[in-house]
Amino acid sequence: MFLALKEIARAKTRFGLLVAAIAMLVFLILFQQSLQNGLITGFVGAIRNQNAPVLVYSVDGQRVIQGSIIPPDLEAELRTVDGIGEIGRIGQGTFTGRAVGTDESFDTTIIGYELGPDGDGLGAPSELADGRFPISELEAVASTGGDVEFSVGDTVMLQPGGFRVEIVGLADDIQLNVAPTLFASYDTWVGAVQSVNPDAGKPLPNVMVAAPADGVTDDELVAAINERSLDFDALTRADAAAETPGVAQVQQSFQLIFLLYGLVVPCVTGLFFLIVTFQKANSLTLLRAIGAPARRLVASLLIQVVIMIGGGLVLGTALYYPLSQSQLGGISLRFETGAVIFWSILLLTLGVASSLVAARRVLRIDPIEATTGAGVGV
Repeated sequence: MFLALKEIARAKTRFGLLVAAIAMLVFLILFQQSLQNGLITGFVGAIRNQNAPVLVYSVDGQRVIQGSIIPPDLEAELRTVDGIGEIGRIGQGTFTGRAVGTDESFDTTIIGYELGPDGDGLGAPSELADGRFPISELEAVASTGGDVEFSVGDTVMLQPGGFRVEIVGLADDIQLNVAPTLFASYDTWVGAVQSVNPDAGKPLPNVMVAAPADGVTDDELVAAINERSLDFDALTRADAAAETPGVAQVQQSFQLIFLLYGLVVPCVTGLFFLIVTFQKANSLTLLRAIGAPARRLVASLLIQVVIMIGGGLVLGTALYYPLSQSQLGGISLRFETGAVIFWSILLLTLGVASSLVAARRVLRIDPIEATTGAGVGV
């Protein structure tokens, strides 16, 4: 430990630059992690964080809520599937809204579900951050975060038509398509569609949501529904969110970025300590010649690796924290504790593993070379 700290103290600039480089890479990794999670949540949070275990699309809808239509005959057939304990309708539309009392318009998504006795019902947000669930028409739970900040008591007016919806509750992570999202009663959604387009008639539900009966699992219910008709495309809640078009492509793109970042840190660390080992070859050889055990020199090297990577992790996380509390466009970022722990363990492990190349060179030093000046052997 003394040898490791003494060397760091003698070469503060050199080791400081390594810590700064690792910190910047850690910051970029964690920022990209938050960006990925925030982007996916903004796209499919409304699906992931509603309480219906099973969603049933029409096959033609390609697993997009607004692109799916459930006609009356399919709805009637679905209601006869064995294993269904509860079933409901979901309607979704995108509208131009304006908060009453302001002149700023914005695109908003309204998701209509059939209200239960307490306003929650099948397809409602899983958890509220403030307020209550809607218990009648013209009331809604709104998403938090994003470009538009709703408050309980606000009123949103849809244009054209002047249809008004009052915000009675707020919920986190329920956006759809990275837009402000309102969860309202199914009849409220019908009224909104007819207000904006009076000639459209009564809209059909986009998706059916279901909960399995006692003794039936979600996967068993999905299988039973899909076996009933080729026109059904039933998915569990998690699968519906993960298989929404575009989500897999976003995840694959970020995974490639994370892979590249994950390779850079051990490469930088291993190369740095390999170069340092070459630079201090003579001093290492002399230390071996006067009786310093190779094990002690290797331990000193590994201590330096842990200190450098640990310092980079701490500094990178400190830089990441304030950014993780901000908004990026319509995307809400947040501090990802799990990602910090995962990447800290992974990068520390990879960094130590990569430095073993330099450690191997230390172990190969022959003390007799102190008299020949050969240095570290190749």
